[in-house]
Amino acid sequence: MEQETQETACIVSDMSDMVVVDFHSAVKSQEAEECLPGAGSNLLDIAQALFQNENNESGEDSDDDDDDSGTDNVGSEKSGTQLQRCERHGGGSSSLPDTFQTSNLLFYERFKAYQDYMLGDCKPSEVKAFTADYLEKALEPCDWLALWSTDVFDVVVEVQDLDLNDLKACVKLVLPLQCETRSCEITEEAFNSLLEATQHKVLLIELQVVYNESGDLDQTALTLEHLRFFYKHIWRQWDEEDEDDDFDYFVRCVEPRLRLYYDILEDRVPAGLVAEYQSLLQSCSQCFQQFSELRSGLSPDSDSELDNVSMVEGLKLYDQLETFKRKLHIIENPLLRYVLAYKGSSRRQCVQSRGLRASGMKVVHVVTGVCSTIQLQSLLTARLIPLSSSEDTEIQFHRDPVLAVDSCHQGDMVIVLPGTYSVSSSIFIPDSITIEGFGFPDEVVIENQHKGDLFVESTGADVRVSNIKFIQHDAIEGILCVRQGTLNMENCVLQCETTGVIVRTSARLTMNMCDLYGSKGAGVEIYPGSVCSLVRNGIHHCKDGVLIKDFANELDGMPSITMENNVIHNNEDYGLILVRPGNGEEQNVHACESEEDPAEDKQQEAVSEPHSSTSSATKPDNQPSSNSAASQLESAGINSTDGDMASAAGKKWQFGRQLSRNKEVSCSRPVQDLMEHQIFVSVQGNQFKRNGQGDFGIFFY
Repeated sequence: MEQETQETACIVSDMSDMVVVDFHSAVKSQEAEECLPGAGSNLLDIAQALFQNENNESGEDSDDDDDDSGTDNVGSEKSGTQLQRCERHGGGSSSLPDTFQTSNLLFYERFKAYQDYMLGDCKPSEVKAFTADYLEKALEPCDWLALWSTDVFDVVVEVQDLDLNDLKACVKLVLPLQCETRSCEITEEAFNSLLEATQHKVLLIELQVVYNESGDLDQTALTLEHLRFFYKHIWRQWDEEDEDDDFDYFVRCVEPRLRLYYDILEDRVPAGLVAEYQSLLQSCSQCFQQFSELRSGLSPDSDSELDNVSMVEGLKLYDQLETFKRKLHIIENPLLRYVLAYKGSSRRQCVQSRGLRASGMKVVHVVTGVCSTIQLQSLLTARLIPLSSSEDTEIQFHRDPVLAVDSCHQGDMVIVLPGTYSVSSSIFIPDSITIEGFGFPDEVVIENQHKGDLFVESTGADVRVSNIKFIQHDAIEGILCVRQGTLNMENCVLQCETTGVIVRTSARLTMNMCDLYGSKGAGVEIYPGSVCSLVRNGIHHCKDGVLIKDFANELDGMPSITMENNVIHNNEDYGLILVRPGNGEEQNVHACESEEDPAEDKQQEAVSEPHSSTSSATKPDNQPSSNSAASQLESAGINSTDGDMASAAGKKWQFGRQLSRNKEVSCSRPVQDLMEHQIFVSVQGNQFKRNGQGDFGIFFY
């Protein structure tokens, strides 16, 4: 028995000696290759587990794995690579090896890399120094394969050394030659001549790490991706010369540009604004190039006339450059992007009224994908024959409703047959035309697949839309905007995601028997100086039902609003909300209201069921629960002075709640006051139900 125990101990001792030898040889190999602390962490972790009580040095080396290596670590606990293989170079005819897939990183991954590792809180003038320090910690210094990619060729090279001050790598060709060229043929001698001309140095951003399953090069691949993305999408040539060099470069420049990149990538920015931003970037780059060349040619001690002319030209270019930079900064700032920069898509600006045809002919545009004989016979009998009774009318067929509207002249009609039509661009209506669905709204569906711009915009003098369901997905702007002219909408369904219907200043909207829901903003947003008539509509499951912008500034007139027999229900905040400037007295009223007895408020809320019906009929005025609401509405009247509006700019936004939810007995007095308000032409027969914050509210700013 004792003999067996001794033999077992000897075997364990021999195995331990073997592990120790392997461990020390591995450490020496790592030191010789000057690897990062994160490389080979699995072996170190195993050694630490085996010898944590016998070898303290192993524990210290393992602790080094937890140190910040200056880049993202990709699962050092697991053996093998954690990155995907990019097979874009794979294929039967390609001799190039695969690379790492690193271009599909998420926003927070890039954000963390730039904020925590690469840039930190550096100033613009310190970006290159911080970047070089980051690369020194994160990149393998030598002996790894990469794909050198340019616009002309892709060729496999071996990295022998790094020149981090210039962001370059010293490389040599891998033989036999593995390359692909575009529009030309390049031999091995030509590649060697090119490398000799560049002292065998190539830009790091042109290198892509060849795929390796060991996981040792994951960190290098990610680091090059962060560097490549930074200089392609974030860094600007003029950043380093910013006169104000005291700001945090990441906060001021990197974060907003990174967010804008992902907003554009995920279709959260209108296409017109994207085109404008790209155009500004190109113009700014050209201007900076001209300015730099002119500046480099000036002699500081020369008083020649030519230099004086160049100096004047340089000042003009500098002013132009600063203008471009301000415009870019506005677009990059998400708070200023749509307020100050966005003037609409390029297509919207190009769409103009066509007027009447020179021939005087009117056209009926029929939109259908597939039409049965019964549908065609019904269409002929009900619509086409009556419309085509005269010789000055012809019929055209389309498969796309956008193309049909784009083909219209003043006086034309578009008839959309039942079906679901997916469109990828906005619908602009610049002329007085009629668009109607031939059937019920749920049968005639136009669905917008484009995620950026407004869905439908009307600028025609007299536009009519009926019997159609509009569905909007992931858009930035509203589902429908009446920018100018008049739009009459009847028996339509509007399934929104952002703001619903927008009625701009001087525009007119008549919406009858429509169903609107799903807006993350207001269902109907009414601007000052507009005319809006809402009759027998359902507005529900929005953030706010109807939002009225009253007295935005002294130049805008009051909106003119008619609301009759609408059902406004199940909105997150208010059924109807008035937005207007506030003054000190109004703010004090709301402060006093917030101090009322909550017990009394709860008792009044329990009086009626969750339903409030409003009409123009007179109700008793001796209800104490409505006095405070009435006083607030009176303070929200038309007696606003210029001084009030000037003082409003410096005040905090406050919210005035007119009614507690579900109080039927207190609805009559505020509605009566609203009818006396000049913005309302008629308010009667409306029903407000289950709106989260109440039926009526005033938003002071």
